Amino acid sequence: MPTLSEIMRPAALFWSALYIGLIVLVNWLFTVVQPIDMGGGEMWPPVALVVGLIFIARDFAQRVVGHWVLAAMLVAGYLSYELAGPKVAYASVAAFAISELADWLIYSFTKRPFAQRILFSSAVATPIDSVVFLGMMGWLSAPGVLAMTASKMVGALIVWYLVRKRIELEKPV
Repeated sequence: MPTLSEIMRPAALFWSALYIGLIVLVNWLFTVVQPIDMGGGEMWPPVALVVGLIFIARDFAQRVVGHWVLAAMLVAGYLSYELAGPKVAYASVAAFAISELADWLIYSFTKRPFAQRILFSSAVATPIDSVVFLGMMGWLSAPGVLAMTASKMVGALIVWYLVRKRIELEKPV
């Protein structure tokens, strides 16, 4: 478990603040950017395109602050309630709590390389997040869940690829 001085390092503060800020920003965006009707009443929120970044920011934050990342999630939930309103905040907190717990467990207890943990934890957490959030918002549909999950995984795949390439470049020849 990181000490207080380790948590207060610039990298720890940066990743924790980015994680909190992304959660609050996305939740606020859900209040101002309306979902798109995909036909037949199936709704897809375009804000879902940036939600995947939250999962990645959480992985980087946890890498430097350890399990204190759960406290950051609680701070983000409170700020979301204040800035985005109760409906979005409750749906978001429930979705994040459940999916982030799955993400956190996979990230914490798999002994895989960092890039693989990013990919595996996102692959499990993003569909959970989609189902819970869309269900609580009243937008639950199979196409909506698939579209939201796929859009979140695009971000996760890009970051996974970049992290993997960076790690490969750092390996001694």
